Amino acid sequence: MGTLVASAEREVGAPADEVYRYIADHREHHPHFLPPAFSDFEVVSGGVGAGTVTRFKVTAGGRTREYNMTVAEPEPGRVMTESDSGSTLVTTWTVTPHNGGTSTVRISTTWQGAGGVGGFFERLFAPSAAHRMYADELTRLDTYARAHHP
Repeated sequence: MGTLVASAEREVGAPADEVYRYIADHREHHPHFLPPAFSDFEVVSGGVGAGTVTRFKVTAGGRTREYNMTVAEPEPGRVMTESDSGSTLVTTWTVTPHNGGTSTVRISTTWQGAGGVGGFFERLFAPSAAHRMYADELTRLDTYARAHHP
């Protein structure tokens, strides 16, 4: 057992304040750039920023798991976290502005891995599977942000 980390990062072709708004708005924007691995996305309460609670499923490696996430904003406008109520999983979104109206977005998830044989396979496969899923999500976010940039 140990802490596992999965992450991805990419430049997004829109200003950081806009990109952060798309990420933090779980009602109007966030669902539009989720990759196919995510399903049944629902806003349980709130909808924008800190205090928002969402529920969704993720299918990866032939397994589907439900998540119930609560949003916090340790650095509003720059860093947003989503913490699963049923596990140690925490996803952190970090948006960094660049000159020229672009930004870099990083998605990073940490969780305590399982022990035993199941934990061995989790450590072997889960971080790379999550990285691929996040890379896809960031590509979709870039496309969405460019299409919605005024």
